[in-house]
Amino acid sequence: MKKMILIFFIVTLSLHAKDYTKDPDVTAFIDEVSQTYDLNKSTLKKLFTEVEVQHKALRIFLPKKRVKRTPQQIARLKKLYPKYGAWDRYSKLKVNPSRVKQGVNFIKRYQKIFDAVEKQFGVPKEYIAAIIGIETVYGFNVGKFPIFDTLTTLAFEKNRRNKFFKKQLKKFVHLAYTQKFNPKDVYGSYAGAIGLGQFMPSNYEAYGVDFNKDGRITLQKPEDAIASIANYFKKNRWQTGEPVATRVSYEGLRFNAYKTGYKKTYRREELKGIEPKEGKWDYHGKVRLIKLNRAHYDELWYGAKNFFVITRYNHSAYYAMAVHQLATKIKEKLEDEN
Repeated sequence: MKKMILIFFIVTLSLHAKDYTKDPDVTAFIDEVSQTYDLNKSTLKKLFTEVEVQHKALRIFLPKKRVKRTPQQIARLKKLYPKYGAWDRYSKLKVNPSRVKQGVNFIKRYQKIFDAVEKQFGVPKEYIAAIIGIETVYGFNVGKFPIFDTLTTLAFEKNRRNKFFKKQLKKFVHLAYTQKFNPKDVYGSYAGAIGLGQFMPSNYEAYGVDFNKDGRITLQKPEDAIASIANYFKKNRWQTGEPVATRVSYEGLRFNAYKTGYKKTYRREELKGIEPKEGKWDYHGKVRLIKLNRAHYDELWYGAKNFFVITRYNHSAYYAMAVHQLATKIKEKLEDEN
């Protein structure tokens, strides 16, 4: 069988580069990738000859050391940050007037694409825009790490997620061939995420959509990124027309009556003393209880199935709630301006 040849590239010599082909684990990896995808082995070796070790990215994934604070340190932190709970701090960064305004402008700039994507996939445009807003500030911060070098570093320099990053590196090398790009030319996050929606290579392959029909999936382009995020939601069973979340009331200031979090579900009749704040909520499926820690009280929400779908993008209840609240504010501002 004729060998498929990976796109050629120019190796730039560097005093700080490392030749990973001297590592037996890397040579075994090259053999595996070559056999799995029928790629030219000598071309693959060239990729690993000059790799800039990404020390900054590596530090993030080294084993975490538990820091035990003294009572005096805890008291000092409370004195420094008396007005904020965990959700107050998080939402201030992710859901703010600037991010809302940028989201509205982003939707207007690509209105035809958003309309076509929403029609095809059934995912509201404001939720897609909210994901892009939180991930990359609508494309202004897609990351400055060289993806190939970063994934190679994280795959072969000892850290707590070597196995995961080897899988991502393997997928990325394959993507370089199938999508016809130079693997040395792509930049993204410290974890190897790519494009406006920050897809990992495995998700790029699983959910990426060539929406502009140019023959390749390019998640740095709004057309493909918008459609790919919608496809991600749809394949994770987004329910078109159903709600995402609603705030609920309970007695007291701190909530500990039931287990909270996106993994635990309840029938609403099980939850005594908890009711939607805005009256009837037209949703009849099981709900999650989502607790948001604020400075002086806990804010409590029902999360529907679509809330859980958002957590498939990022396994965090705070992340999903930030997406929901940002999307809600974007939609409200769009409606006010129309």
